[in-house]
Amino acid sequence: MAVNRANLEVEKGEIVAVIGPNGAGKTTLFNLITGILKPDEGRVFFKGEDITGLSPHNVCRKGISRSFQVVNVFERLSVFENVRIAVLSKNRMCWNFITPSAKLLGDETERILSSVGLADKKDSACSDLSHGDRKVLEIAVALGASPEFLILDEPTAGMAPEETDRCIELIRNLSDTLGLTILFCEHDMGLVFSISDRIMVMARGSTLVQGTCEEVRRNQAVQDAYLGGDDYDVS
Repeated sequence: MAVNRANLEVEKGEIVAVIGPNGAGKTTLFNLITGILKPDEGRVFFKGEDITGLSPHNVCRKGISRSFQVVNVFERLSVFENVRIAVLSKNRMCWNFITPSAKLLGDETERILSSVGLADKKDSACSDLSHGDRKVLEIAVALGASPEFLILDEPTAGMAPEETDRCIELIRNLSDTLGLTILFCEHDMGLVFSISDRIMVMARGSTLVQGTCEEVRRNQAVQDAYLGGDDYDVS
């Protein structure tokens, strides 16, 4: 089973990481939370409301937005147009056939692009962006839905070191400046332990432990399963 007996709690304003090797169930867990998959059993609650099995667009309207492992943007549209589509959707204006789209919600789109550092590339086609900028753009698209809870699936995967540093700073700013609650999964243990308030460790689809960085670092089961090998350096 991809996910079985996984338990996760994220408090308002926290940055929480989910870690575990490939196949542990991290992305499947995110898909269950965001409605892409429907669970066979168990419940998903957001702000005290049962959202189990809601469709992805309804989950998004509740205040949960996400990015994906594989960048998922409109390749032939500009950076600005990608983000504006999300903003229009949030404001239920995608079916406004009267007003030209160029006149709709441009200020909000500009604000989001500025917040993630892409304002100077707003007219670039997505196909012309670097991999790091494409990953940041997907975060900007997620922000277009005005989320309270942002889920990031391996936000720095494939990035160069300087791009990773920029993404780390962006995640911190989104939490500190916008007050977003952030859940993410990542294989870079240095990143995980540098920005997380708490960490949940998955093993074979289940929760092995969830706690503070230090509690996870000291947990012998985690050390034996994940953090003791050459792939992870948490010192």
